[in-house]
Amino acid sequence: MSTKPFDPKKDGAETDFTSRMSYGDYLQLDKILTAQAPHSVAHDEMLFIIQHQTSELWMKLAIHELSAATRAIASDDLQPAFKMLARVARIMEQLNSAWDVLRTMTPSEYTLFRESLGQSSGLQSFQYRAIEFLAGNKNAAMLAPHGHKRDIHDWLDGIRRKPSLYDEAIRILDRRGFAIDRAVLDRDVAEPYQAQASVKAAWAVIYRDPAHHWELYELAEKLVDFEDYFRRWRFNHVTTVERVIGFKRGTGGTSGVAYLRRMLEVVLFPELWDVRTEL
Repeated sequence: MSTKPFDPKKDGAETDFTSRMSYGDYLQLDKILTAQAPHSVAHDEMLFIIQHQTSELWMKLAIHELSAATRAIASDDLQPAFKMLARVARIMEQLNSAWDVLRTMTPSEYTLFRESLGQSSGLQSFQYRAIEFLAGNKNAAMLAPHGHKRDIHDWLDGIRRKPSLYDEAIRILDRRGFAIDRAVLDRDVAEPYQAQASVKAAWAVIYRDPAHHWELYELAEKLVDFEDYFRRWRFNHVTTVERVIGFKRGTGGTSGVAYLRRMLEVVLFPELWDVRTEL
């Protein structure tokens, strides 16, 4: 075995980047790695900041994929949509794993910097709200925390007023010959979706004969996968918050764990879950 140190230049690697784009340049690491600015001297505030910043990066990718998947379904191009939705499920898995790191922080450690957060709270994550709106959980009241930034408010409201991922899934059922009630197809897509019997009946036909409706069957399962991982993310959020702050009110003024538990009851694609009881 050679005992000489490895020299990347002799191996053909580029080492002079005075006039070339480097790895750090491409990723703009100077911006990313200087974006952590703790407001206290507490050791664990760095963990808290990085966990939330990396989660926001993953959410940006989820928005990118969900938006593209929605457009693909609207264009009857289901195969690319399946790939995008599968990726979103894996992104949610990454977001779930992030809670495991944050749970290494104890209540004693969190209290050392909690006051430094002021009124900032995850409730104010506009990217999380975009994911909810894209998936179909639309609530105009949730735009209020973003009123101070008109560009973000208007961007979110634009998503709210467009057909959601599930709206487009229902529309493709209609285009593929299923009898979907006109009230569903013509509804105001800016309003929260309510389960409807004709949509449930269509999914029931598909699940009873998947071989005959394979593309739509696969679409249904991709949607269920996404919501399954999303539910786990919400659940892990609740348990992490309860583990770290108990039942204190949230920094943003919500009831904390009680509020998060209510969010566990939200169902994005109701008929896809209801139909399982009938099969």
